[in-house]
Amino acid sequence: MQLGIRLHDTVDLPLEERLANVNKQGFQCAHVALKKVISEYSAENAALTPGLAMYLKKLFAKNDVDIAVLGCYLNLATPDESELKQSIETYMANIRFASILGCGVVGTETGAPNTEYKTVPECKSEEALQTFITNLKPIVKYAEQMGVIVAIEPVVRHIVHSPKVARRVLDTIMSPNLQIILDPVNLLDINNYEDRDAIINEAIELLGKDTAVVHIKDIIVGEDDLVSVAAGTGIMNYENLLRFMKKDKPYIHATLEDTNPNNAVQARKHIQEIWDNL
Repeated sequence: MQLGIRLHDTVDLPLEERLANVNKQGFQCAHVALKKVISEYSAENAALTPGLAMYLKKLFAKNDVDIAVLGCYLNLATPDESELKQSIETYMANIRFASILGCGVVGTETGAPNTEYKTVPECKSEEALQTFITNLKPIVKYAEQMGVIVAIEPVVRHIVHSPKVARRVLDTIMSPNLQIILDPVNLLDINNYEDRDAIINEAIELLGKDTAVVHIKDIIVGEDDLVSVAAGTGIMNYENLLRFMKKDKPYIHATLEDTNPNNAVQARKHIQEIWDNL
């Protein structure tokens, strides 16, 4: 396992200093959302040149930090045709960029059938799923052409809301360049969290062979919903997940989420200790 962190959860510093700090804290990789961590210069589509990619590649390598995920979390099911066109252009710009940057995957969640990216009952409709698949196909085809992996992240509130639905998407598009970001907490809500071990095991069974990256965080139970928190500060049991990773994906990128600068190192140590004792 190469254990990392979501870069925008780290201390807000200029990128080179931020990466040096990430390395100092013992992290090996990062989930990178360019616009959330670059303020010194533009990260718009037109700025994603080969030169910038090569500069960032050297900068990350200098600090011994892999780019596990280049985040491009846009709504591929929006009914707004202009917004959809712009989003697809952004995905393709990020895929081109990733082909030179040398990152693990270009990652995305799976949207909602409205312009607000809002959770609604229609997220679980067949129509929404088919819209998402239709709009994802050209992005995956472009990723194939550019030699890049696109990874979708199932989320209980979004269109691809379960391991079974994610399996359908993979089997429909049937591309080795379409894989999975497995975030077990994102498969849980207030209605199913008590079955979390069974849900995680199902995700491993159905999606394990196609999992490229794992996200790791924890949950506490609020009055009306779950609250995501740093690993080791909630009720999650990571042993089955880490056992799967250690056996079948020994050098997989795994990035912590919902940490803050005060608890990130402790979260890393917590997960590493479980891994080492398996």
